[in-house]
Amino acid sequence: MSDLEFFFDPVCPFAWLTSRWVVEVQDQREYDVTWRFICLAIINEDRTSDWYTPEYRAGHHRGRQALRVADQVRLTADNAAVARLYTELGVAYHQQQRRDEMRADPVAFIAAALDAAGLDPALAAHADDESHDAYLRSETELAFARTGPDVGTPIMTFQPGTEAEASFFGPVISKTPRGAEALRLWDAVEVLAHSRVAELKRSNRDPLDFT
Repeated sequence: MSDLEFFFDPVCPFAWLTSRWVVEVQDQREYDVTWRFICLAIINEDRTSDWYTPEYRAGHHRGRQALRVADQVRLTADNAAVARLYTELGVAYHQQQRRDEMRADPVAFIAAALDAAGLDPALAAHADDESHDAYLRSETELAFARTGPDVGTPIMTFQPGTEAEASFFGPVISKTPRGAEALRLWDAVEVLAHSRVAELKRSNRDPLDFT
């Protein structure tokens, strides 16, 4: 049983920044983290809002393609391999800003991330395998069952499967905290997660910083 479950979509920049914070704390406190999936393409599949442009929808589909491959890694390897793939996808897509490469050829982009993660690049063929979508949908539904609807990614669950289980959307951060700062934020968030607080929000955000 893990100490934390983290639901991510690879194309979400906020999930990536938060995941790096999770890893920072994991390295300092030896948390056992299970990396799980939430699919923005599935969340928004029926959305007709003006802001949800064809380009936006296409970007979310590329996230689904990466998640299909991550699901195959889950099935054939282990959670640590999923974590390595997510790391390499995030480094290339968010930190190195190689998004044009993924737009041009998602399968090749994912294959390169697999190779960097020490996994078989041939697994990228699963990017177009719709048989994975049922599992992605079940993971997305599970995440929403824990937090309620109308949220996004990331979703975190502390102490899953125990009486102390607590889930929430976020935190949405613009830069990954490091060292002692990361631990201070973690302790505060964990207290809030186990409290009766349902929402703490502001719309003003600092520019994204992937350093």
